[in-house]
Amino acid sequence: MQKNSNVIAVALITSLFFLWGFALNLNPILIPHLKKACQLTDFQSSLIDSASYFAYFLLPIPAALFMKKYGYKGGIILGLLLFSFGAMLFVPAAAARNYAFFLGALFIVFSGMAFLETAANPLITVLGDPDKATQRINFAQSFNGLAATVGPLLGGLFILSGKNLTAAEENAMSPEVLKQYLDKEASSVQIPYIVISLVVLTVAILVWRTAFPVINEESGEEINDERRPLSARIGELLKNKQLMSGVLAEFFYVGGQACVSSFFIRFSEKVAGLSEKDASTIYLPLAFLGFMSGRFIGTLLMRYFNPVKLLVTYAVINIILIISAVNLSGSAAVYTLMAVWFFMSIMFPTIFSLSIRDLTAKTKKLGSSLVIMGIVGGAIMPPIMGRVSDMFNIQVAYLVPGISFVAILWFALKNLKVKKVEIVAGH
Repeated sequence: MQKNSNVIAVALITSLFFLWGFALNLNPILIPHLKKACQLTDFQSSLIDSASYFAYFLLPIPAALFMKKYGYKGGIILGLLLFSFGAMLFVPAAAARNYAFFLGALFIVFSGMAFLETAANPLITVLGDPDKATQRINFAQSFNGLAATVGPLLGGLFILSGKNLTAAEENAMSPEVLKQYLDKEASSVQIPYIVISLVVLTVAILVWRTAFPVINEESGEEINDERRPLSARIGELLKNKQLMSGVLAEFFYVGGQACVSSFFIRFSEKVAGLSEKDASTIYLPLAFLGFMSGRFIGTLLMRYFNPVKLLVTYAVINIILIISAVNLSGSAAVYTLMAVWFFMSIMFPTIFSLSIRDLTAKTKKLGSSLVIMGIVGGAIMPPIMGRVSDMFNIQVAYLVPGISFVAILWFALKNLKVKKVEIVAGH
């Protein structure tokens, strides 16, 4: 019975990796879609990422404290309910065509996802044989990669219309006809997000009805440490240079990843003349497929090569690719940018693992939460990129994620002496 319970629990936790990967990778679809439907600038449209990633920044520690009291299962159920409720709010947001309403709905969705990610990464490692923990997390992360490929594809098919008005066409429309067009564009998110909401709610019910194994991860040392004030424990961790440099590196990585993904469709339209349909249903899914394959290939390469040296190599390659994408034109620029995904693939888990490698058992959980909070880079860097795009153009704006890879290179070079890295998380 215990074995069957573990199998069901692992299957449900693995589904969480897919769900948050799917929702997160709809942002590159929502950004051009709501830019059009709500008549936004690049800077304004980038706030979609800000609403999403600020939730990741604000919720990890509250989520950890909630699960300390109510357990992983309680945290997962609450996260799924928030996720489902936020997705359902897309219906009235689209009906009102109110951008602030959309941002609020996204914040609730990603608040739920912050609970799921806070629970899923540590939980998947302790469900079952400890010797197979790495295999389980790699297996679960493969579904996260699958969702990253499927999300933009389905989003492009069912949300994007493929029709963009030129300035002349828009000016030729009467206010009533233009409103009808914009309302129709906004409404295309309603059915997809209703489906997402119902699927997530179904998973919440399954989790509620499933008996999760009782898991006790804490040692006596951890329990004693957690009796100390949270501010004191955080204060000590803030003095850990390795951890703080890792938080900063994760900030730049997630910020860079969000920038590269979120403006890809707009880049493809402006630089290569691709339609939003082709960019979202062909090129973007292929780029994410490269990301997923990069995770598998990177995991294999780490068996034979120092992971830190691999991180250095990948960072250098991405700096070169970004500079090339900024200077090339046409399809060559798009293909060059697509290659960036492959070399981003190992960055998050490698940076995360390097960040917490020196922490003791009693500080690792809280330290991990601080690293996860570095995800706020995804809230801050896309608006910077959007502002640069509004001031210059979208191609020049891709220098912003280029800076991210320079920061990652700096972090990797600081850790060149590290010979062994145990990959313990994915995003």
